Amino acid sequence: MGLCSVTFRGLPAADVARRAAQAGLDVVEWGADVHAPPDDPGAVRAARDASDRYGLTSCSYGSYFRATPGEAAEFPAIARAAVLLGAPRVRVWAGGAGSSAATPQERRGTADCLREAARTAADHGLEIALEFHSKTLTDTVASTVRLLDEVGADNLRTYWQPPLDVPDDEALAGLAELGDRVAAVHVFSWWPGNRRLPLADREALWTGVFDLLKRRPARLEALLEFVPGDDPAVLAREAATLRRAAAR
Repeated sequence: MGLCSVTFRGLPAADVARRAAQAGLDVVEWGADVHAPPDDPGAVRAARDASDRYGLTSCSYGSYFRATPGEAAEFPAIARAAVLLGAPRVRVWAGGAGSSAATPQERRGTADCLREAARTAADHGLEIALEFHSKTLTDTVASTVRLLDEVGADNLRTYWQPPLDVPDDEALAGLAELGDRVAAVHVFSWWPGNRRLPLADREALWTGVFDLLKRRPARLEALLEFVPGDDPAVLAREAATLRRAAAR
């Protein structure tokens, strides 16, 4: 159980780690936008130190690498930052256009860039995982599976999160279809659209998610993200709901 640091962008890394530990969480995904920018080794070390101080593991590095051809040269610095952070995985994005809007050339370019990034990640002992998100090539399960196959890298997997406005049964069917290709899940309760609700308001969904994940031989992280009101005071409550859903 863990926390994405982007949930509390306004807090220093030490406060994020302290609150995560107090909520009984185990791991943190440090975001590259505020807490651990790849061009700021001091901030990356501070995030790692904060994890260590509060007994947390840095499970992943939440980059904003979009895998467009023009960004290819940026990934080595991101990989080095992940190593400095002590994170075994880098979260990346699948292009800048949705699967229905991207041209074949754009799709090939993103796949080529991801393949190169995967090679660089492997050289650093890292895996990479795709953000499962609208307006990218991972906006549907089918497009995500196709992209993973097109890249064909053993150290590339995907994240999963409930798509906006998709009923629980359909969301769970998508997670089941992705199967072992899921590296971690981002946990939140939004409905309708991006209206942020307490996690308990969609607890049935998350109980179903954990029912599926328990069938897998390997464990993976469930990372709280974007709590209602961006309010640190609700983190302990949300973490308790997450543990309850996982225990059923």
